[in-house]
Amino acid sequence: MPRRARHIIAVGGFAPHGRSRALHAYILAQTGRPRPRVCFVPTASGDDDRYIERFYRVYGSLGARASHLTLFKADDDRFARLLARQDAIFVGGGNTKNMLLLWRFWGIDRMLQAAYRRGAIIAGSSAGAMCWFEQGLTDSIPGRYTPMDCLGLIAGSYCPHFDSEPRRRPIYRRLIARRRLKAGYAIEDDVALHFVNGRLAAAVSTRRAGQAFFIASTGGRVRETAIQPRYLAQRDAVRPQRLTRSLLPGPAS
Repeated sequence: MPRRARHIIAVGGFAPHGRSRALHAYILAQTGRPRPRVCFVPTASGDDDRYIERFYRVYGSLGARASHLTLFKADDDRFARLLARQDAIFVGGGNTKNMLLLWRFWGIDRMLQAAYRRGAIIAGSSAGAMCWFEQGLTDSIPGRYTPMDCLGLIAGSYCPHFDSEPRRRPIYRRLIARRRLKAGYAIEDDVALHFVNGRLAAAVSTRRAGQAFFIASTGGRVRETAIQPRYLAQRDAVRPQRLTRSLLPGPAS
């Protein structure tokens, strides 16, 4: 039996008044199911109730069978069974360091990697995207941007909010130039990169001007290679499109 493709959809972040619905529809479309099961993992935000309510509202309106995994208000330890039956899993943004520490304590990191290996669509925004790379530029320490090691399912590093947080660009470039971070992907808000079997296969955006970049250092010189996403119009939230493969820059997994 051939191995199922393994998908990770990394979102750079969601703008406060952005049009995220089409992007969530794109995530669900990759399951190939009319009513997919999708679980929200909001650990990075401390299981924020408003974030959870927004997830149910959006994914419920898209026809998904939604659930969520809570660590802060857990009344049982049936995490593995919950995650094992999902077609898609969406990890929310927040504090990446705190999230990974909690995941490792409860074993959630291993459960999520098992879901990825069996073919569940894995997606996330900001911290929920950074965690899948080898490294990332995090603001988990208040007032600072620092490099950190992550789970390593995707080769290279990751930087979210590349347009909405101006300090990120110079810091990310400098850390790559000094080899404190590996070459990697910088993603603007409302833009997502879709990786299949660890390699970049597509880029999508709900903003026409949205961009992402692959940033590397060669001979001490930092170079940004623009990745132009395919625009997702709001009608795509009604008729979501599955992945269209394309050749995009990036390291081999």
